[in-house]
Order: sequence, then C-alpha cells, then structure tokens
Amino acid sequence: MTRSNLSVIRHEDGVHRCFWCGTDPLYVAYHDDEWGVPEYDSRALFEKLLLDGFQAGLSWITILRKRDAFREAFDGFEPEIMARYNARKLASLMKNEGIVRNRLKVEASVTNAQAYLALSEHQDFSSYMWNFVGDRPLQNRFRSRKDVPAATPLAEMVSKDLKKRGFRFCGPTIVYAFMQACG
Repeated sequence: MTRSNLSVIRHEDGVHRCFWCGTDPLYVAYHDDEWGVPEYDSRALFEKLLLDGFQAGLSWITILRKRDAFREAFDGFEPEIMARYNARKLASLMKNEGIVRNRLKVEASVTNAQAYLALSEHQDFSSYMWNFVGDRPLQNRFRSRKDVPAATPLAEMVSKDLKKRGFRFCGPTIVYAFMQACG
C-alpha cells in the first residue's frame, strides 16, 4: 500500500481504497463490501448506529473484530428484546469480554432501542434516516485527507434530531461516520 495525502490509496492488490482502510483482511472486506453501500433495512441501520456509538474513542477495526460478539450479546440487535433489558442483563453485558464494556455505551444501547421503538410507532427507521438526504445517497469527492471533515452540518442536524427523540451516543461525528458507512 502506498501512503499519500490523497483520500484514496492504491493497495498492493491494485484496488483503490479510502485512506483509512488498512491491510487487515476484515477491514478490507468491510471497505469493499459494506462501507458506502446504501442500506435500507431498518434493523441493519439500527445495528450500525449502535456499533458506531460503541466505536467512539476506539478504532473501527476494534468494533469489526468484536461485531459477532456484539450481535450475540445484544440478541441480534433486536430492539424489541433490547428495550426490555434489566439490571441482570446489563450486568452480564458488562462482564462480556467479547464486547466493549463501557457502561454508558451499554446503557445507551438500551435507551436507543427504546427510542427506536418509539420512533417506529410513527415512521420506519429507514425512512426516517433516508429522509434527511432526500432518499438518495450523497457522494463526496474529497481529493485530500485534510478535506475530509469529522462531521458536517447535515450530520449535526441528524444528531440533534436523534437526541431530541431520545437517542444517545449519536453526536455529529458518530452520525457522520454512520451516514458515510450506510450510503
């Protein structure tokens, strides 16, 4: 892989990838097969938003390596199940070495499941998220790494709206990463 200031780098296999994609096969597969691919499934979007919240302060590869353990620990990210987690379940999650055991993030996941269900009574989560971008993916064309922002005004707006609806661990930087990853 050739290092440069460009936002896209040519890797040893000849494929051009975003500068943040390392050489770990798991990361490469995520970049090539998932990242930036429009996702319209509400449950998949919910999972991604929660995982992005868990990533705060950590590297994404850390979350990717733990993703299967997260799915198992959080009952497949089924909001109907997660919204009913009790103190015993939260305690077991805090002992689970396969996930990120940050109490605030774990508790936020339960709160977010409850917020997801409340929102879903009025609007499909996928429709809610995609309405912010006119139901179309936005395409950025950054030429240099320094041009890539940590957040955008749109991400700030989405973050504010999510928080107004009761979601936590969804600040503008997390929301911007989520928006990029989901199309």
